Amino acid sequence: MIWMSWRQFRTQALVGVVALAPLAAYLLFTGLDIRQAYDRYQDRCAVADRCLDAMSQFQDDYRTRLLFLALLLAIIPAVLGVFWGAPLIARELESGTQRLVWNQSVTRRRWLAVKLLFVGLASMAVAALASLLLTWAASPYDKVSGERFAALAFGARNLTPIAYAALAFVLGTVIGLLMRKTVPAMALTILAFTLLQFLIPNMVRPHLMEPVTVTKAMSADALRELRGVGTDATVKGLSIPNAWVTGTSKLLTAGGQPVDARTIDTCLTRPQSGGAADTAACLGERNLHVTVDYQPNSRYWSFQWIESALYLALAGLLAGFGLWRIQRHVS
Repeated sequence: MIWMSWRQFRTQALVGVVALAPLAAYLLFTGLDIRQAYDRYQDRCAVADRCLDAMSQFQDDYRTRLLFLALLLAIIPAVLGVFWGAPLIARELESGTQRLVWNQSVTRRRWLAVKLLFVGLASMAVAALASLLLTWAASPYDKVSGERFAALAFGARNLTPIAYAALAFVLGTVIGLLMRKTVPAMALTILAFTLLQFLIPNMVRPHLMEPVTVTKAMSADALRELRGVGTDATVKGLSIPNAWVTGTSKLLTAGGQPVDARTIDTCLTRPQSGGAADTAACLGERNLHVTVDYQPNSRYWSFQWIESALYLALAGLLAGFGLWRIQRHVS
């Protein structure tokens, strides 16, 4: 059964290797390039008054490239689910070739279980290799930027891409089993997995662990650091060093009450000699503060393990459903 699975899968495996090879080579090149730039950055940082400029330049030089690579790696699990998962059973059912196996000594469940294990482990291995290379390449940049919780970076480094690949592959296989048509199964797989990849990072991940809540005084200096303050007293662009800010309150008065919108309007529209700085000073004079929910960077690995376990659990449940469903499948 394993030999048969390999013979059916070897063309797809070869295509995967050919596609992964140039990506691996580019990641190796990028990793070496980033390390050379990081050494230059450290040399410049030896001069105290040049360190901030060197840090800014180092991040600017590689931010776009690493975002593009992270986006590319985020697509890999979906591609595996579409091209390795969805056709795995749907193609057999569509052509009717499953009857040959089901009429032999191999049971339906064993047939599906071997395919899930064999191709599923290959999918996880591909994602693991790509993740390992990107994690290695980007490690000096991540050390400087402190942005490991950023949505794309988090999903493209370390453990989570492996779990994403497992879920995408099993999801595609089960959808193919239910739909029995390869092309519709491929389309639905990418739609379903894309939806999951949007919902879980934005609606589930922030709540995987109880956040730390602090009160941050909005002095004039603090207000100047923000991207802006809305007319409804919402705060935009608040950050905490070495942390992932998951939520902020609106501007609050010293007594903990929401700031009256008229106060914001007054500071935004009154005649100003100092422009934005004068607006910040106007708001700062009122002793405002916000409450901030955040996840410290020290919890990064906890989030990696919890989210990976969540995806693997979903993959396991889907695999169990597929094994149950195929036993009741009408030839």
